[in-house]
This record gives sequence, structure tokens and C-alpha cells, in this order.
Amino acid sequence: MTHAAIIGGGMAGMLAATAIARHVDRVTIIESDTFPSSPAQRRGLPQGHHNHMLFGGGAMALDTLLPKTTDLLYAHGAHHLRIGERMAMLSPQGWSRRFDGDPFVVTCSRPLLDHVVRRQALSYHRITLIQSAKVVGLTGDASRVTGVRVERDGGPEETIEADLVVDAAGRRSDSPRWLTDLGLPEVAEDTLDAGFAYAGRSFLAPPSAGDDFPGILIQADNSTGEPGRGAALLPNEDGRWIVALIGTRGAHPPTDEEGWLDFARSMRSPIIADLLAGATPLGEIRAYRGLANRRRHFERIVPEGFVVLGDAVMTLNPNYATGMSISAFGALALREEVERTGFTEGLARRAQQRIAKAGEPWWEVAIGQDRWFPNVRTNLTLRGGASQLKMAARWSRVVTEHPAMARATYSAASLVITPKKMMTLPLLVAMMRGPKLPPLTAEEAIAQYPGFSGVLDAAPADSAVSQTSA
Repeated sequence: MTHAAIIGGGMAGMLAATAIARHVDRVTIIESDTFPSSPAQRRGLPQGHHNHMLFGGGAMALDTLLPKTTDLLYAHGAHHLRIGERMAMLSPQGWSRRFDGDPFVVTCSRPLLDHVVRRQALSYHRITLIQSAKVVGLTGDASRVTGVRVERDGGPEETIEADLVVDAAGRRSDSPRWLTDLGLPEVAEDTLDAGFAYAGRSFLAPPSAGDDFPGILIQADNSTGEPGRGAALLPNEDGRWIVALIGTRGAHPPTDEEGWLDFARSMRSPIIADLLAGATPLGEIRAYRGLANRRRHFERIVPEGFVVLGDAVMTLNPNYATGMSISAFGALALREEVERTGFTEGLARRAQQRIAKAGEPWWEVAIGQDRWFPNVRTNLTLRGGASQLKMAARWSRVVTEHPAMARATYSAASLVITPKKMMTLPLLVAMMRGPKLPPLTAEEAIAQYPGFSGVLDAAPADSAVSQTSA
């Protein structure tokens, strides 16, 4: 009778359990936290208060693992935002014009997303959840892991044997230490840290904000030599917005009321501050830091019977909103390898290599962006120079006005295609030719989205939105 043990019952753990449940007799998920019975914040997920986006590629992977999950999210109030139509984008090169296309993002609160995924996964009869139980180590040796050592509610240690152990415990995973305890070498780790930090708050949207209210993304500029600053306003379920202010090292957003609003108004466009004039704050301003890019190379040393996925393998700067999607990609990679070869010798190594490959393109994107901010800390040897940054800026400028480039770029940004696949000859030619239209003014950009008008009509008369160009 085959048994799999999953360390961690968050998003990655539930998806990992689903990925292998049809190929084993039973799956046991071991979670240190206690889950609420309805969508609610929980102690073990401090980032749950902040904005979360599930990009199109991740949403499709989620539905592959757990069919109709996105339908359930929409039924509970999640928003399906087509990026070209319901997402106002201000890049360092200016406001984007609206475009038709398929790239999309799902926005809702993290508690709702986790609750729906958890209910879907635990409806499968082979999956069992143990809560308030802490994994304190692995059993086995350097060649094979045979189970986990567990303490339940502070009780005596016990062993849960398993044919496969999957660590989906997130960025606080202890697997590197556990593996050295078994006699394996230290796991090699790459890091690049631009010092990003968030300060976010939830709001009740004003009555004038309809169901089709767009999201807003103001991207941090990595080309000036100054610390980067950005912001996001995303509609969530129950008529709420979550607003995040973002800054790199040297420009962290404050958490006091006045300072936070001043930071919002000091952006390249003050639109988010103006929109908040009619919104009702819900709860406190919450900071979230420690947003470095980190990749652990478990594929180089993993013993048989042990696989790591999700944030325990690769944690990317949440500014790029790829974490949940990459967890889904990793779970799919695990499922594909189990389906291909079954529980044969070498499964863990092959699956770990697939998981590493699934995350590689998005690692390159994240470090390729973050490396240009000042005071970056990294153990990597970085290649490329000013010409690379200049070409990226030129591409981004043309994207603001060229529908085909926008569709390709946001298909890659939403993880539907890899960045390499957007580099077609026609689009490279368009980039080399450069922009043909003047940049949109802030007023022109905002006028593209009728959903803004009712809310902005209530903004103060001296609002800076109409006076600002970007």
C-alpha cells in the first residue's frame, strides 16, 4: 500500500497532494497551523492580508489539477481581469493603451483562494489532513527518505512512514537542515535581494465603484539609479479593494496613516491616492518585508523518496505575483513525472529536475528586473549591461501602444508563454522601429476606463490626477 506524506497544507501542499493522489493509496498532509472553517486570515500566512494575483497561466494549471476551481472562485466574488481591458498599467515608460486579448489575472483575497483550493483538494477521499502537527525531521539516510518525524500539539515525537515525502512548507522550510542531518551536503542557494517591502491596507470600495472596476498597477522604475517605488490597487470579493504600496531598499513605504497616503500621492501618478478619497479603510496598514529572490538547488542532491516544491524551492519577489502559479507548475511537474514513470527508482531526482525547470524562466525574469535597483545584494555573477536595460526599456515603451506586442508581453507576464516565445521576428522589428505615438497623458489614460469616472468625480477638487502626465 503506497503512502505519500506532504509537509505543509498551504497552496503548494494541497496542490502537491492532488497531483499524486490518484497514484498512491493514501496521502497525508501534515500542517502546523489550524485552518479556519471559512475564508479567514490565519496565523501561519502573514502575507495573506496583502494583494494576491493568480495570473492566467497559474489559473489554468490550477484548473488542470483541480477542475473548475476558478469557476468556484468567481462564484464567490473573485474578479477575472482581462489585462488589456480591466487593468490600468503605468510602466516606467508610460501608461499603456487598452488592447484586446486573452491575457488575464484572477484577483481575490488569499483567504478565499486558499479556502476554495483546500475544500477542493480535501474532497478527494484518499487525502487526509493532520493539523496542529509539526514535522521536526526526516527518517531514512542520505540515499533514501522513508518518512517524517512529527510532534502533534506538543506531544511526543512519532514517525509517519511514507514511500514519498513532499516538502511544500514554504519559505520557512527546514529541508536544508534535515538533509544535512541525514549526511547530505548543504543545498546550494542563489539569492538576489533588492530590498523590496510592502505596506498594504484593505478598503471598502465607494458605492460608485461598479462590479467592473479595473485594477491599477504602477510599476517600480529600475532605470534611474534611485530606489524604486510602485503601487497596486486590486478589486477583491465583497466590494473590497486591497492597496499595496511598494518600495525597494531606501524607499520603504511607511505604515502611519499620513505617511502612507503621502507615499501613495507621491507616485508618478497620484491616481490611487485620489481613488482612496471615497473609500473606507478596513483594518490597519500592514507591512511585509523580506521579499528577496531565492532559489535552492535541491535537484543536485535530492535523495530517493523526497521531493521539494513551491516556495521551499524558489521564492520570487512577490512584486511579480508568480508564487502561487509556480507552485501549481511544480505540482503539475510532479504529477507528470509520476504518471510517466510511476514509483520507480529515480522518481525523486527526475521530478525535482522537472520542478526546477518549470520555475527557471520566471527566476530569470525576476532577477533580470530586480538586479538594476540600487543596493542589490546577491551571491550571483550578473551578466549584461546598460545596453540590455536600454533594449528592455525600448520594448516596454512600444508595448504601451502596440497591441500585438502588448498581447505577447502580457501573455508572458501572465505565465501563459515563456518570455523567449514572445521574441518573434515581427515584434523584434516593431521594437527596433520604436514608438510611433506620443505617450498618453495621465488624463487620457484614465479616461480609457469608464469605471474610474464615478469614483474620481468624488475626489477633491484640487486632485493632481488631471495635472499629471506620465
